[in-house]
Amino acid sequence: MLTKASNNGISEHWNIQTITKHKHQNMKRIFIIIIAFLPALVNAQVKTNAELKGLITQSFGYFPKIKEVENTIVTAQQKLNLTQLNKSPEVTGDAAYNFIQPKISIPINGVDFQFAPVHSLNTAVNASYVVFDFGRLKANIERSKTDIQLAQHNVEYVKNSLAYQVANVYYNIVYLQKAISIQDTVLSYLNENKSIVESKLRNGDAIKIDLLNIQASIDAAQNQKVDLQNSLQKQLNLLEYTTGTKQNTGAQFDFDINMVDVGSALVQSQANNLDFVLLKDKIIQAQKDLEVTKLGDKPTVALHAATGFKNGYVPNVNELRFNYLAGVSFSIPIYNGGKIKQQVKLSQTIVRQNELAVESLSSNYRKDIQQALTDVATNLERIKNTEGQIEQSKAAQTLASNRFKNGVGTNLEITNASTNVQRAALTKLQYEYQLCLSKVELARLMGYQYW
Repeated sequence: MLTKASNNGISEHWNIQTITKHKHQNMKRIFIIIIAFLPALVNAQVKTNAELKGLITQSFGYFPKIKEVENTIVTAQQKLNLTQLNKSPEVTGDAAYNFIQPKISIPINGVDFQFAPVHSLNTAVNASYVVFDFGRLKANIERSKTDIQLAQHNVEYVKNSLAYQVANVYYNIVYLQKAISIQDTVLSYLNENKSIVESKLRNGDAIKIDLLNIQASIDAAQNQKVDLQNSLQKQLNLLEYTTGTKQNTGAQFDFDINMVDVGSALVQSQANNLDFVLLKDKIIQAQKDLEVTKLGDKPTVALHAATGFKNGYVPNVNELRFNYLAGVSFSIPIYNGGKIKQQVKLSQTIVRQNELAVESLSSNYRKDIQQALTDVATNLERIKNTEGQIEQSKAAQTLASNRFKNGVGTNLEITNASTNVQRAALTKLQYEYQLCLSKVELARLMGYQYW
């Protein structure tokens, strides 16, 4: 019985340990999965179409500015390599010739004894190596690494700005194409009624001025269409400028973003937006500069050695002789007029200045986010209100057409009805367009990489 109880206890204890171990392993797996998919979860906050994503990705490989800023990463890496080379020893070769007059000699026992050559020759190979600099080189290397990080983030900043530009151009094209479609509907309606006026004019049921009036309305609508087509061509040119292509098959304002409150949006901005990231990089740079500056009054210990040939050794001062030397040097700043202290104060002020800039940027972004959220809410309400207006104007247009066909309406009623329908449709289109751009702006402010 005791053995059985003991075995059961061991079994239960092993089971508990096994379950606990499995729980920890499962939690670890879940944590790794969350970390791995966190960027995808962030980007999932925004929904857009594959064509826009493709155009943005294409612009990254086409737009020359991207290649320009990417080269700054190479430059920063080369500067780091150059800084790291300071830990290597330095070897130099020297050769010197000097003609010395008057000749340095004194008479000894009736013979002139020369202490220095008239033709002084010296060749040498010198080597030096800093053994201790009390962290000065390490601090400079860390400072150079911050330049690389800043350059990398600056590339992402330019890409984000380019993506925002491409998205705006893309939806500008969608808007203009829809506006042209509305204009075509208006022209079709006016031309249909023009045919009715022409028929009535032949039958004597209308007068010439009715035809002239409706033709004037057609010409005005046609000019509006030409203006829209001109704007569309300019946007297509911009699309080609940024992406290398004029193809755009988008037909809907399908950009969407999950709505959040101002506080949550600002937190997202501070974490993801490249304006904040770059400013944080500048703070780190200023802090590294401060660390380097504080080491300015530290000593330096270096090894040095030299070997070569020179003359000037007595008693035969003209004979070239092999020579060498080796030693240790210790250098410490004693007095520099307080320059280092002033440099430290300046570096501390720059750090503080960048920290204050983060607060200013947060304030500006809070304002911009509030404005974007207000624009989204306002345009949603406007779109809702224009739906009834469109239905009413279309019904009035149909009524005006029927009245005109039956001979009880006037050409002015047709023109007014057409204008009202056009105005209502364009108003709704503009609100939808503004709503889309407000969401694009909100995504930019929150730093979402929706491509």
